[in-house]
Amino acid sequence: MTQELIDLRTCIQEGRYADALAIVDELEGMSKQAILRNIQAYLRILLIHLIKNQIEQRLTNSWAASIRNSLIEIKKINQKENKKSYYINQDEWDSWLEDEIELAVCDASLEVLNGMYNEFEITEMVDRRQVTQNSLQLLALTYSHSTRELPTVIAENLTQLPGGEDWKAGKR
Repeated sequence: MTQELIDLRTCIQEGRYADALAIVDELEGMSKQAILRNIQAYLRILLIHLIKNQIEQRLTNSWAASIRNSLIEIKKINQKENKKSYYINQDEWDSWLEDEIELAVCDASLEVLNGMYNEFEITEMVDRRQVTQNSLQLLALTYSHSTRELPTVIAENLTQLPGGEDWKAGKR
């Protein structure tokens, strides 16, 4: 990005405004890609923990915290600076989830039941439709609640996951 800024300065100083605007467009594109990569990373963390929850049929404080933090970060990053629009709209998550779920399954295989199953076995065990549905329900919360409200709303929704009632009751 440093070279692009140097080129931008040069173009402006030389009065090459069309070239400067092209560089600005390139910088905007780079910025958007970085934002989308961050969202993808948090989406994968969300999916990994939902996969672990589904297979192990339990919810831990650590998993709940990871799910909550992922959703809060997605909300913060996904909302554009105008606070009225998003990089990923609510009806666009299906393709993002489809792209990330396979990687999340592979990553989850390292953690599910302390790595008891390999990624091939986990692949067979995961109900992708259910993980996707749970993800969509949780992601929807980021559009309808403020960042301040999200932790409480997410916690309430997590009680609906397998083992969620036991988690709420503090049972291990």
